Amino acid sequence: MFIVSQFRFCFVAFFFTVLLIIAVSLRNANNRIFYELCTYRAQVNQLKQEIGVKQLRFESLTNPTAIQQRLDELKEDS
Repeated sequence: MFIVSQFRFCFVAFFFTVLLIIAVSLRNANNRIFYELCTYRAQVNQLKQEIGVKQLRFESLTNPTAIQQRLDELKEDS
């Protein structure tokens, strides 16, 4: 009877130890995934800002009024 009780205690202790190890590893994985998600969101926002700046620069270069002003400046220089 004592051996069965001792075996049961060891089994329960082992079970809870494994359960706690799994819980800690899941928490670490969750934190890592959250950090990566925040990093990717920051990168996406930065790329959106860069593309907005490039789009504005492109529109200013292709704007007919801006092109006409550049042509007038070139005529004045020559």
